[in-house]
Amino acid sequence: MIVVMQTGSTQEQIESVLERLAEYDLRGHMVYGAERTVIGVVGAAIPPTLKEELEHFTGVKETLRITQPYKLVSRELRPMDTIVDVRGIKVGGERCVVIAGPCSVESEEQIMATARAVREAGASMLRGGAFKPRSSPYTFRGLGELGLKLLAQARDETGLPIVTEVMTINDVDLVARYADVLQIGARNMQNYQLLEEVGRTGMPVLLKRGLSATIEEWLLSAEYVTAQGNPNVILCERGIRTFETATRNTMDLNAVALAKRRTHLPVIADPSHGTGKWYLVPPLALASIAAGADGIIIEAHPDPDRARSDGGQSLSLENFAKLMPQVAAVAAALGKHV
Repeated sequence: MIVVMQTGSTQEQIESVLERLAEYDLRGHMVYGAERTVIGVVGAAIPPTLKEELEHFTGVKETLRITQPYKLVSRELRPMDTIVDVRGIKVGGERCVVIAGPCSVESEEQIMATARAVREAGASMLRGGAFKPRSSPYTFRGLGELGLKLLAQARDETGLPIVTEVMTINDVDLVARYADVLQIGARNMQNYQLLEEVGRTGMPVLLKRGLSATIEEWLLSAEYVTAQGNPNVILCERGIRTFETATRNTMDLNAVALAKRRTHLPVIADPSHGTGKWYLVPPLALASIAAGADGIIIEAHPDPDRARSDGGQSLSLENFAKLMPQVAAVAAALGKHV
């Protein structure tokens, strides 16, 4: 339910609404807009009489039912776009962000060379995995805290904010000490305890869509984060598993356009995982931006042929540099800048 307050309503009037909600074990999430103040009502069971009750409160203009199962991330609650601030980098709005870096942090030389190159080419943030979920237990699964320290070192030199994955509840505090954006990988999209834990940090969260998740399930996972009082969620479409075997996944650009319509959260795309083939990354990166994505996240590596994970879908640093002017041109055609 949405409670729309009248223009000029007082804080006392707002508090009286919140107190009535508390009587029913409901919570009110405040949304302050340029023209109106809205209270988003969430809870397990909203009494059928509450709508009429609240409309009699002084300062209340109207109450509306939210038709979607996700409430806080719905455009019905907040029509304007949410802008997520990451160390001064605005995700959403008029900027098209480019997040780039290796699948996993392998060494100081590798991550520093990558960070310098992607910054020089115009990247907004640096990605890199310190903890890696791998299908096989015998493959490289990251350097752990050493990888986080190397990412922080790269940030100190280049100024690029860090995006890195957190895999378990026990790692949240550790990763949060180093990272600027906490990434929730596709395999953890419905790890609800982990979503709640990262939500409680208040930090920006990059939430990847699950391999077989519907758009509604993806947005409901975002709801778990925002329900902890953390509005700083960035959605990431990274391809889904279909019958097609020619590519690693099927890059679902429908989801980018539809998510932008259904939610106020920024949406970015991951063509590296979406295709699994480095030569398909540039065209799908450009297509993602054309479909309305607020940015892209791309794997780039100094020597993809020798990468310890996902080398086949990683751009060389030279190819990444060639892509960036094209990204800027497509973004500019849509009235955005990189």
